[in-house]
Amino acid sequence: MNTAYEKIINDLAPKKFSWRGKIWVAFLVAVVLVGLYSYVQQIRYGLVITGMRDYALWGIYISNFVFFVAVSLVGSLITAILRLSDVHWSTPLTRIAEIIAVAAIIMAGIAIILDMGRPDRVINLFLHGRLQSPIIWDVVVISTYLVLSVLFLYYPLLPDFTILSKYFDNNTRLNKWYRVLSLNWTGNEKQTKIYSRSIKVLSVLIIPVAFAIHTVTAWLFETTYRPGWDSTNFGPYFVAGAFVAGSSAVIVVMYILRKMYKLENYITDHHFDLMGKILVMLSLLYLYFNINEYLMPIYKSTEEEATHLRSLFTGEYAWLFWVVIIGGLVIPVIIMVFRGGRKPFPLFIVSLTVMVCAWWKRYLIVIPTLSHPFLPIQGVPESWHHYKPTWMEWSITFATLAMAMLIITFLVRFLPIVPIQETAEERGLIEGHQTQHS
Repeated sequence: MNTAYEKIINDLAPKKFSWRGKIWVAFLVAVVLVGLYSYVQQIRYGLVITGMRDYALWGIYISNFVFFVAVSLVGSLITAILRLSDVHWSTPLTRIAEIIAVAAIIMAGIAIILDMGRPDRVINLFLHGRLQSPIIWDVVVISTYLVLSVLFLYYPLLPDFTILSKYFDNNTRLNKWYRVLSLNWTGNEKQTKIYSRSIKVLSVLIIPVAFAIHTVTAWLFETTYRPGWDSTNFGPYFVAGAFVAGSSAVIVVMYILRKMYKLENYITDHHFDLMGKILVMLSLLYLYFNINEYLMPIYKSTEEEATHLRSLFTGEYAWLFWVVIIGGLVIPVIIMVFRGGRKPFPLFIVSLTVMVCAWWKRYLIVIPTLSHPFLPIQGVPESWHHYKPTWMEWSITFATLAMAMLIITFLVRFLPIVPIQETAEERGLIEGHQTQHS
């Protein structure tokens, strides 16, 4: 038995939670339980417990939904696009990207249900939905993308599940589950041919669906005539922003996992350097679309657009807008241009900042536009003219973020963070897709 191969298995096999891991899980569960309490109150009393009123009929629930949809794009970027490009340096990051994508798209679907005043009627979207409605387009692409993302996570795991079933030979429960999940993978020629072809087909399929989910989400906004949303730029604008949010999420998660599980031999400084370069390129692309998004309305200067832009540039939302643009895009690009800014810890801090600003960017896309309708409503309380989320609304939103992190945490607990089989193959320790373990 190759001792180097044995070491890879020992290093990458799932580990039990440490005391830090248990505290982390307990904290996330507590956040989810508080959010669950608030959601029970929302079911009981309705959306009146939120800050949403006739003006702001969407709030942080929809901002959260758009954020989750954005982060989910990372699965197609890191795995599908780079895999089809025959880029092998990304192998240690593929599993992390796939796990993040699955967690994000699950929570995107839940975020939509949370925004519904009558969640029991969600079934009507499937029973009575009409293709003329952009809402149905979103339901279709989210459902399709969820299925493809789960398959894209699961299928490359087949060789690893066989390895783990032998590695955990003394643990009857884990051994049984890994053996069942491996679907009797042995790595023979016929299985390898089907496996390789299936991975390639999934890679080809998931890219247009991933682009479609962000484009269709943009269309939900574009089909209105509201200032700030009435733009043909929104599709590529959303896709570019999604690449930025997803890439920063991968960097944050890969840094934490590398630190917690001591994966420095697999997720190296070189990986951070390359991911930093990718994030710089994507951030510059997103800046370009931001310039397009705001320059044309300034040039046209219609009364409605002017009111909307004033609220962003110098008005009620100005401080948040400039923090997001300068702190979430401009300064990170300047830092990452230098090699020192692409070292693991500085890049982690920069990426965390980018990810937080990406969430607030979605807030700025949703809320200011709703505050300036074409036909102002007469005779409503002044408070309705402004949107301020309630603590219950925040607790439900934080619960969805905590739930996404819980999904990632539990998947990391039982799945190898870095692909075992592919890593061994790339290091020349085994040939083809054969699976061995003594």
